[in-house]
Amino acid sequence: MKYISRISTLSTRFFLFALFVSTSVMAQLPDPGFKIDNKTAILITDPQIDFLSSKGVTWKVVGKSVTENNTVANIEKLFQLGQAYNLPIFVSPHYYYPADHKWKFEGALEALMHKIGMFDRKDALSVEGFENSGADWLPRYKKYIKSNTTVVTNPHKVYGPETNDLVLQLRKQGIDKVIIAGMSANLCVEAHMRELAEQGFEIAVVKDATAAAVLPGLDGYKAAVTNFRMIASHVFTTKELEAAVKQKKSK
Repeated sequence: MKYISRISTLSTRFFLFALFVSTSVMAQLPDPGFKIDNKTAILITDPQIDFLSSKGVTWKVVGKSVTENNTVANIEKLFQLGQAYNLPIFVSPHYYYPADHKWKFEGALEALMHKIGMFDRKDALSVEGFENSGADWLPRYKKYIKSNTTVVTNPHKVYGPETNDLVLQLRKQGIDKVIIAGMSANLCVEAHMRELAEQGFEIAVVKDATAAAVLPGLDGYKAAVTNFRMIASHVFTTKELEAAVKQKKSK
């Protein structure tokens, strides 16, 4: 019994030491910061009905996160800031065409998205049936996206921008820094963050201008926020970003 008790005590001490080391390391994790300048753009991923409306096909799993974060209004605030303070706005949408439903294999969420008809469009060259469909923009964003100052890229097909022209469009406009928001946090937002970081862009993420699916035992939003902090140069809230933009432009 004494031997077992000693083992138990040692295990507890080891656990507490590991917890202390982990906490200390996280406390020392640097925050490089993110300075907004004339080479900075705002990127919004998937600002579409299927993600952000109660009428969308994913609302049952993302609705709680969207509501808690005030995501819809916060994304709109980013559009407003971009237009008011001349920050270029890029939108990376997500569409699926009939040919995409013929893929021979899929990941778990790809299979689900195809099964529920998420982001479906009838044809790449037609907008028949597009208006107010799940693939359409959330109505309150349309006036910003339809502005001739907003760049809408080709659609990405899985999660990241490797399959569209986002990087080209950013480079052609001389953008070095990107502030990312949109849907969904642990999928397209995180995938865009990772790829743009690999491509040499300086990245910030707005953590309450996004949201993610919450399922039994799985919280996509919490997973994403952890990775935002570890990968991006800085993580803003919408209010913090608004203050930073206004401060920069007032100088």
